[in-house]
Amino acid sequence: MDGMIKVMYTVMCKNDVSKEISLSDLLKNEKVMKAIKSEFASGLRNLALSGKGESSIEIKTDKEVFELEASKNDFADLLELAEEDARKHKRLKKECDGVELVDIITLD
Repeated sequence: MDGMIKVMYTVMCKNDVSKEISLSDLLKNEKVMKAIKSEFASGLRNLALSGKGESSIEIKTDKEVFELEASKNDFADLLELAEEDARKHKRLKKECDGVELVDIITLD
């Protein structure tokens, strides 16, 4: 197989966060309710907060996405190649021990 592919990856660390909170749980929190009321309805009384639907908010660690190019022949080894690239560019720090593939794009 001729051609190249672009691989995008992020570095995974032990203190990374990924949490999902429902809008109803968020609006039940007293501190959040006070902050919303003071910001958007200052000086008004007897207010109730409610949400429509089953929306949720996601709290995630903001990650930098790194790129590397590899041959299509190396498709089976992309994870290893991404880890090697991260080590080569010293992206794996003390608390970071692996990579996560984000996207793979065929270049030609």
